Amino acid sequence: MSLSSATRWSTRSLVRTRSQSNLSTRTFSTRHPLRTSASASSIATSFLSRFQSLGPQSRSQTLDANQLQLLSLTLNRPSLFPNSLSLSNTPTSLPLGTPLPAGYHLVYFTPAFLENELGADGTDTSYNPASPFTRRMWAGGEVHWPRGKDGKPNHLRVGQEVQETTTVLSAEPKIVRKTGEEMIVVGVEKEFRNENGVAILDRRNWVFRKALTTPTSGSSSTRPPATEAFNGPASSSTVTSGSTHTRTLRQTAVTLFRFSALTFNPHKIHYSTPWARDVEGHKDIVVHGPLNLISILDLWRDTRKTEGEEMVLPERIFYRATSPLYAEDEYRIVLDEGAGDGVGRVQIVAPGEVVAMKAEIQ
Repeated sequence: MSLSSATRWSTRSLVRTRSQSNLSTRTFSTRHPLRTSASASSIATSFLSRFQSLGPQSRSQTLDANQLQLLSLTLNRPSLFPNSLSLSNTPTSLPLGTPLPAGYHLVYFTPAFLENELGADGTDTSYNPASPFTRRMWAGGEVHWPRGKDGKPNHLRVGQEVQETTTVLSAEPKIVRKTGEEMIVVGVEKEFRNENGVAILDRRNWVFRKALTTPTSGSSSTRPPATEAFNGPASSSTVTSGSTHTRTLRQTAVTLFRFSALTFNPHKIHYSTPWARDVEGHKDIVVHGPLNLISILDLWRDTRKTEGEEMVLPERIFYRATSPLYAEDEYRIVLDEGAGDGVGRVQIVAPGEVVAMKAEIQ
């Protein structure tokens, strides 16, 4: 789906087309001529049939100020807005009605499972296809903030009772052309609704790869992890040149641990160096996909013109992860708004000029 066609979406059409998989798998729409195995196809079909029979799953939660404050501190942002209340080491909490910045809904409605209910890699298995496709990765998606009749967004705010409704949209077997590896791509939509109606429609693509049977070969337990090279806090700097904004970031192991704790995400690749390196074959612990998404949206928000505590929200963002980022990597988020079409085009550029994530913000 092109961005121009996406601009014609309405909240009503989004809700009406939940069952249509073409919207939820935008980032995986390329059809490869390679054939997936009968087992991958049957597992995907069975998974989708099971969740279609269950229907949408809903739960409610009050958005508390503490979670919002802790996220801002985890992101090394001393306040939510310019010239607003400092959130560091203060007994004063954010007031009721404080709006959530774009993407900050990701630290609410966290999974709630006992440890013995988790997968071997620490992930919750509530939306896993059947074995062997149990290794989950957050691969991309799109988030939409609908506008009302007045043209304004419906903000999620501290103190609101919010309902999250999760719908499985699709499950498709795929093959990686370069490696021949089979996987299943699952498309999920999460709708967030407050007393004023739909506030956010968050569609996610999860990739499920086959479970590992042995540690990945080629990883060296004698190689020192990159996290030993630095002891300082995460760093950030931003430079604007014309219509291009560039933010340089470095995430530490502490930041990744805090973000995992806030999202109640026990996936071991984000905090266990032995698991990430010796089992999964990464060079170090991995920066969360949702954390990268929030970082992109924070750069966009910080480069908008606002007055006081006025909160700006984009209409939508499309994003796709293309390569992992690691703790202590110094990387760049580049937001280019020079095309004049109202679209901000974003790349996260990792060391070696490797593109780790792409996004379009409207």
